[in-house]
Amino acid sequence: MLELRQVEAGYGSLRVLRKIDLAVPRGKVVALLGGNGAGKTTTMRAIAGLIAPTAGEILFDDAPIHRLPAHKIFARGIALVPQGRDLFPEMTVRENLELGALAARTRHEVEPLLATIFERFPRLGERAAQRAASLSGGEQQMLATGRALMSKPELLLLDEPTTGLAPIIVRELERIIRALNEGGQTILIVEQNVRMALAVADHVYVLRNGGIVMEAPAAEIGSGDEMFRAYLG
Repeated sequence: MLELRQVEAGYGSLRVLRKIDLAVPRGKVVALLGGNGAGKTTTMRAIAGLIAPTAGEILFDDAPIHRLPAHKIFARGIALVPQGRDLFPEMTVRENLELGALAARTRHEVEPLLATIFERFPRLGERAAQRAASLSGGEQQMLATGRALMSKPELLLLDEPTTGLAPIIVRELERIIRALNEGGQTILIVEQNVRMALAVADHVYVLRNGGIVMEAPAAEIGSGDEMFRAYLG
């Protein structure tokens, strides 16, 4: 479904990514792991069209997307849940979710999407009229994920979804990601929480200093694997 071939990207004269090769097959969960500054978020931003690669190519369903603006990549079916969530704090839960369905042509298309999100995330349904700023960190992550799902994406990008969350909420988020994938959702997740990433992923890539230094099926890696942790740096 998604393929990065020798992708390089950065900010101004700063090169962050160095010849990245990465693939996300349809229906799978792929995890991109690495320490702070490894280039994980830059990879996600390049896929979503928020920055333009300086070399290489990004293919989605065998079609190049690396020269497209972000809104056209979104329209192709790629939705990013950014690190930090980027919600509109003074808007309600419902209003934030509705923003994710901007591609919907009529109100009749939005209501069934909202019903699906409230079924998947019951707490959001309970808090539909509350301001996003009033939600807990875990609820805000659910809202950011729900907003992305309102666009019915073919590929969901999750950038550091467990940041700042309590362990019990991380476990709930892990359950949600598994349920999404069991329902057919393809997911690329960026994480520093190795245990959680290995629990949900089919395949793992490790990014270090802007380059892929290791990849393997998640089932072949243990979270205590010394070589694996050495690669993470």
